[in-house]
Amino acid sequence: MVVEERIYSIRSGAMLRYLDLVRNEGIAIQQRILGRLIGYFTTEIGTLSQVTHMWAYASLEDRTRRRSELAQDPQWQAFVPRLAQYIERAENRILVPTDFSPRPGFAHHATTLEETQS
Repeated sequence: MVVEERIYSIRSGAMLRYLDLVRNEGIAIQQRILGRLIGYFTTEIGTLSQVTHMWAYASLEDRTRRRSELAQDPQWQAFVPRLAQYIERAENRILVPTDFSPRPGFAHHATTLEETQS
Protein backbone atom coordinates (compact mmCIF):
# COMPACT_ATOMS: atom_id res chain seq x y z
CA MET A 1 0.00 0.00 0.00
CA VAL A 2 1.06 3.59 -0.68
CA VAL A 3 -0.63 6.84 0.27
CA GLU A 4 -0.54 9.94 -1.89
CA GLU A 5 -0.65 13.20 0.05
CA ARG A 6 -1.62 16.24 -2.02
CA ILE A 7 -1.26 19.67 -0.39
CA TYR A 8 -2.68 22.70 -2.18
CA SER A 9 -2.18 26.32 -1.17
CA ILE A 10 -5.41 28.10 -2.08
CA ARG A 11 -5.50 31.70 -3.30
CA SER A 12 -6.48 34.24 -0.66
CA GLY A 13 -10.25 34.52 -0.34
CA ALA A 14 -10.96 31.51 -2.57
CA MET A 15 -11.17 28.65 -0.03
CA LEU A 16 -14.98 28.48 0.12
CA ARG A 17 -15.30 28.51 -3.68
CA TYR A 18 -12.61 25.84 -3.97
CA LEU A 19 -14.27 23.58 -1.39
CA ASP A 20 -17.73 24.06 -2.90
CA LEU A 21 -16.44 23.09 -6.34
CA VAL A 22 -14.71 19.97 -5.00
CA ARG A 23 -17.70 19.00 -2.81
CA ASN A 24 -20.31 19.50 -5.53
CA GLU A 25 -18.44 18.16 -8.57
CA GLY A 26 -14.82 17.12 -8.18
CA ILE A 27 -14.91 14.52 -5.46
CA ALA A 28 -17.40 12.33 -7.34
CA ILE A 29 -15.18 12.29 -10.43
CA GLN A 30 -12.07 11.50 -8.39
CA GLN A 31 -13.61 8.77 -6.24
CA ARG A 32 -15.08 7.02 -9.27
CA ILE A 33 -11.55 6.53 -10.64
CA LEU A 34 -9.08 6.94 -7.78
CA GLY A 35 -11.02 4.87 -5.28
CA ARG A 36 -9.98 5.05 -1.62
CA LEU A 37 -10.08 8.59 -0.23
CA ILE A 38 -8.52 8.64 3.23
CA GLY A 39 -9.58 12.22 3.89
CA TYR A 40 -9.86 15.82 2.76
CA PHE A 41 -8.57 18.36 5.29
CA THR A 42 -8.12 22.10 5.79
CA THR A 43 -5.55 23.60 8.16
CA GLU A 44 -6.65 24.89 11.54
CA ILE A 45 -3.20 25.68 12.96
CA GLY A 46 -0.06 26.25 10.92
CA THR A 47 0.06 27.44 7.33
CA LEU A 48 -3.44 28.67 6.55
CA SER A 49 -5.35 28.47 3.27
CA GLN A 50 -4.14 24.94 2.62
CA VAL A 51 -6.07 21.84 1.67
CA THR A 52 -4.63 18.36 2.11
CA HIS A 53 -6.19 15.27 0.63
CA MET A 54 -4.89 11.75 0.93
CA TRP A 55 -5.58 8.74 -1.27
CA ALA A 56 -4.64 5.09 -0.60
CA TYR A 57 -3.52 2.79 -3.39
CA ALA A 58 -2.64 -0.89 -3.45
CA SER A 59 0.78 -0.04 -4.96
CA LEU A 60 2.68 2.66 -6.82
CA GLU A 61 1.68 0.94 -10.06
CA ASP A 62 -2.00 1.08 -9.02
CA ARG A 63 -1.63 4.80 -8.31
CA THR A 64 0.06 5.43 -11.68
CA ARG A 65 -2.68 3.55 -13.55
CA ARG A 66 -5.52 5.33 -11.74
CA ARG A 67 -3.97 8.81 -12.09
CA SER A 68 -3.46 8.16 -15.81
CA GLU A 69 -7.09 7.08 -16.16
CA LEU A 70 -8.21 10.22 -14.29
CA ALA A 71 -6.09 12.46 -16.55
CA GLN A 72 -7.80 10.96 -19.62
CA ASP A 73 -11.34 11.27 -18.26
CA PRO A 74 -13.36 13.92 -20.20
CA GLN A 75 -15.25 15.04 -17.08
CA TRP A 76 -11.97 15.54 -15.21
CA GLN A 77 -10.41 17.38 -18.16
CA ALA A 78 -13.33 19.82 -18.17
CA PHE A 79 -13.20 20.20 -14.37
CA VAL A 80 -9.46 20.83 -13.85
CA PRO A 81 -9.25 24.36 -15.35
CA ARG A 82 -12.14 25.48 -13.14
CA LEU A 83 -10.36 24.10 -10.07
CA ALA A 84 -6.85 25.23 -11.01
CA GLN A 85 -7.79 28.91 -10.91
CA TYR A 86 -7.99 28.64 -7.10
CA ILE A 87 -4.71 26.77 -6.54
CA GLU A 88 -1.61 28.87 -5.94
CA ARG A 89 0.82 26.02 -5.28
CA ALA A 90 0.66 22.22 -5.20
CA GLU A 91 2.84 19.67 -3.40
CA ASN A 92 2.48 15.92 -3.82
CA ARG A 93 4.16 13.19 -1.80
CA ILE A 94 4.03 9.42 -1.86
CA LEU A 95 4.03 7.94 1.63
CA VAL A 96 4.96 4.33 2.35
CA PRO A 97 3.67 2.86 5.63
CA THR A 98 5.96 1.40 8.24
CA ASP A 99 5.60 -2.27 9.08
CA PHE A 100 3.59 -1.36 12.22
CA SER A 101 1.16 1.09 10.56
CA PRO A 102 -2.51 0.17 10.34
CA ARG A 103 -3.57 -0.61 6.78
CA PRO A 104 -6.88 0.98 5.81
CA GLY A 105 -9.13 -1.23 3.70
CA PHE A 106 -9.93 -0.30 0.15
CA ALA A 107 -13.71 -0.70 0.41
CA HIS A 108 -15.27 2.73 0.88
CA HIS A 109 -17.20 3.06 4.12
CA ALA A 110 -18.12 5.95 6.38
CA THR A 111 -17.46 6.00 10.10
CA THR A 112 -18.15 8.75 12.54
CA LEU A 113 -15.68 9.98 15.12
CA GLU A 114 -17.86 8.48 17.85
CA GLU A 115 -17.70 5.06 16.17
CA THR A 116 -13.91 5.13 15.99
CA GLN A 117 -13.50 6.20 19.63
CA SER A 118 -15.74 3.52 21.17
